[in-house]
Amino acid sequence: MPDTQAKETQREWLSLVTARVRDAYIRKPFYVEGTLDLVSVCRQLREQGLTHTLVRDVHEGTERLGIFTTTDLRDALLRPEPPAQLAVREVARFGLVDIHPNAELFEALWLMVRHRVHRLLVRDDTQVYGVLGQLDLVSFVANHSHIVALQIEEATDIDELRAAATRIDATVALLHEGGIKVERIAKLVGELNARVFARLWSLIAPPEVVNNSCLIAMGSEGRGEQILKTDQDNALLLRDGFEWPGLEQIAARFNAALAELGYPPCPGNIMLTNPLWRQPLASFKETLRGWIYGHDPEAPMHLAIFIDSHAVAGDERLLDEARDYLDRILVGSDSFLARFAAAIDLFDDSPSWWQRLTKQRDDQPLDLKKLGTFPIVHGVRALALQHHLRVNGTAARLRALVDKGQVEAPLARDVLDALHYVMSLRLSHQLRQVQAGVRPGNLVRPSELGVLEQQPLHDALAIVRRFRSVLSQRFRLDAL
Repeated sequence: MPDTQAKETQREWLSLVTARVRDAYIRKPFYVEGTLDLVSVCRQLREQGLTHTLVRDVHEGTERLGIFTTTDLRDALLRPEPPAQLAVREVARFGLVDIHPNAELFEALWLMVRHRVHRLLVRDDTQVYGVLGQLDLVSFVANHSHIVALQIEEATDIDELRAAATRIDATVALLHEGGIKVERIAKLVGELNARVFARLWSLIAPPEVVNNSCLIAMGSEGRGEQILKTDQDNALLLRDGFEWPGLEQIAARFNAALAELGYPPCPGNIMLTNPLWRQPLASFKETLRGWIYGHDPEAPMHLAIFIDSHAVAGDERLLDEARDYLDRILVGSDSFLARFAAAIDLFDDSPSWWQRLTKQRDDQPLDLKKLGTFPIVHGVRALALQHHLRVNGTAARLRALVDKGQVEAPLARDVLDALHYVMSLRLSHQLRQVQAGVRPGNLVRPSELGVLEQQPLHDALAIVRRFRSVLSQRFRLDAL
């Protein structure tokens, strides 16, 4: 990409993520009553030159606000009632997704991607300002290229989906260069990746398979904390009694296609191609029981990967049932929870990381994942498992633990700050590797860090050590 084009693209993205909703074009609200018939509604829309209207209605004694668009009109015409006899409230959509006018446009983009809507209701506690449309959001950024989410939705084959997946990587680099916080980048990328997986699954798996299974993203992808593409971690839960000839081949095509899109195969084979991660619900429940009460040394890490599960396609109730079962069999399993939490010490480097960081010994690389992010992520995960929390993501889990009085708020703040700093440092390092044509990894040499990177890293790793000490006392790891 020529330098001028790259700078223009960066300017466009930065204008999108730093501007406020109020800065964009918000269409003034136009209302009709829910009892008005469709012919009268369409007549008013024509007079106003509009393609949508807000709908005021009272339902079971409560006022509600909905929206009616020309798309809803198309669906209404397929109903048996004549339009002149059909009240607009019967076809309008209620439960609108709203946003505050002072919110950042980045949040508006995320909400549209998350909820798969093309319009947001802009309002505060006292006033409705109007409607922000997707086209208006895009037009706010001069000459902006297609939003990745739309490109994903409209992909009709793997080649088109690959183009969208490639744009995700470019977006990460531009947002990071623009100073956008790493947790916000991860939030958007997590949603886009989930859309990629779901769209790819719909292109490969027959509808019967999609409807009778639950496709799951796990690990950092499931937590919404993966930014650059790393190893695949995925699974498939099947409805009990459902069988499909050639399911193994479908799974193989899915994992191979993900690799084509830039998501490398998992070295540990935690993918659909592995029968362990492609099971009917009943047999997977037995697998969960074996992990808890068996003696497989890999069981705690298998369970850790599963706990971060996020349903991306199919019937998510299958995942909910598996989690319900896990909560039931974990009651009274304090010894397993201690063994599970003990993984925070897998990569204990004692004080040598600080000596290497300050170059007092040598320039051996530091593993930012093993020393920094893993102890935090897994420690919080262990606490979440202990207290049956169903939220994914380290930040959300910490908030829930603070609310339940299980983690002190100052410690949670420090731990989260440390995690985000290491994630940001790791992303900066990996982006430099990508630019140099090297596969991104987690190892960084102290000599590659500037002075202003070394001290915060030292502080972050000190917080990690303090958190590990708290966890050791909480789970009585010294007794193991």
